[in-house]
Amino acid sequence: MYHRLWLIVNTALVVILTVYIWIISPHDSSSVVLAQLLAQIAVIFFIVNVNMYFIFLVIRNTSQRNVKIRLAKFSRALMKWHIKIGVSATILILAHALINLSKVGPLVGYTHVKFVSGYLAILMLSVTLFAGYLRYKKSSGFRRKFHLTSAMILLAAFLIHIFVLLN
Repeated sequence: MYHRLWLIVNTALVVILTVYIWIISPHDSSSVVLAQLLAQIAVIFFIVNVNMYFIFLVIRNTSQRNVKIRLAKFSRALMKWHIKIGVSATILILAHALINLSKVGPLVGYTHVKFVSGYLAILMLSVTLFAGYLRYKKSSGFRRKFHLTSAMILLAAFLIHIFVLLN
């Protein structure tokens, strides 16, 4: 039951973002369109990484042994890519930010709500990366919770950033 809801929410988020980015918020500048594309790819990468939490949650809370085994195998394979996906998404986000700072910033101002929410999202991305680095170096309950909490705050921050209108 929960896995269906999980798939529906993820799919809906990607579809809503696609419609929002390409239909509701289109741009004439090819570099801004590139920035939008980079951001959309990065969001998909972040969704994949955030979903690691939900996979582990299902593993902990399900009573069906075959589901636990299947998800444990899947998560073991996906975990090998977790850091690479996160770093790739970060690079894409930084490119997105640099393009928008140079092309859109002078037009709307660097203190526009869209930019301020982007600054917050990048700050939370930095905290999440730092927490992930700490967890990678030495795992502990505190470091796991710190990384998880910062990732969930990052998720909220970038969702706010995405849906703030630029106009």
